[in-house]
Amino acid sequence: MVDDSFVFKIKADFIRALGHPVRLKIIEHLKNGQKSVGQMAKILQVEQSGLSKHLAILKQAGILNSRQVKVTVFYSIRDKGIFDMLRPISLFLKKKLKESQEILEHLGEE
Repeated sequence: MVDDSFVFKIKADFIRALGHPVRLKIIEHLKNGQKSVGQMAKILQVEQSGLSKHLAILKQAGILNSRQVKVTVFYSIRDKGIFDMLRPISLFLKKKLKESQEILEHLGEE
């Protein structure tokens, strides 16, 4: 029998890998296909050393694949299903922000 705490740790580690704005930007940026580290550093305006750390975390979490051509490393999304997971989060946040906006509008009516 699998220990529940181990399962929750695996889930938490996966979610933690997504828990940084730069990592979410990387995932969205790779939505349309693979990119090299250099291309991403330039477009995302992130130092290449920092970017490499984020890419390693996403790769270790099983979110990204990499391949090397001579000295250039290219990254791509391992499973497009990641977007099926992120979409409900976006919808949830939009709903939450809309509710907050409605509350703020009512505050102005007093």
